[in-house]
Amino acid sequence: MEAYSDFFFTVWIRFFFLLTPFFVLSTFLAMTPELTARERRSTAVRVTLAVMVACFVLYSFGNTLFSLFGITLDSFRIGAGSLLFLSAVHMVHGDDSAPPSEKRDAISVVPLAIPVTVGPGTTGALLVMGAEVQHNWQVFVGLAALAMAVLCVGILLVCASFIEHIVGKKGITILSKLTGLFVAALAAQIVFTGVRNFLKIGA
Repeated sequence: MEAYSDFFFTVWIRFFFLLTPFFVLSTFLAMTPELTARERRSTAVRVTLAVMVACFVLYSFGNTLFSLFGITLDSFRIGAGSLLFLSAVHMVHGDDSAPPSEKRDAISVVPLAIPVTVGPGTTGALLVMGAEVQHNWQVFVGLAALAMAVLCVGILLVCASFIEHIVGKKGITILSKLTGLFVAALAAQIVFTGVRNFLKIGA
């Protein structure tokens, strides 16, 4: 039972930061200033559902995609980790202005769910992490941990107005940049694992 709980917590914490919750929160607030509190909550729910579906698909079909395109897991680790690292650098040094959107009521899936929450770097990391599982119980526990991580992000979005009132925009920006540092470390670990395994194979 301890192995299950340890695996659940490890996967949950990695996924939670991988989804860059405070960066998403900052973007969500920037894109919904004209919405009422009820409209914001409704938008947050739709974003959460869209992210849940996208993450479940990516996490579950990593091995299938690798086999289909003839890509080894370690080569994808190197590519995905590098892309994730670039995303982390953008979070730390980039601006947090909202991407343009013509319709405020049509932003739930694009761009808030994809690519703000589940961007290219996150997509690659989800495929890698899903392909790394070796036992059936890890698949189910991993999906449960992923669902919990997405729900936590969803709760932050539902409570966006309250959090902004308590922490302030600058506080959210600081938390977003700190999340970027964690994501950069995770990306470096993914790349390191890929390079290490690749060199052993080529030796």
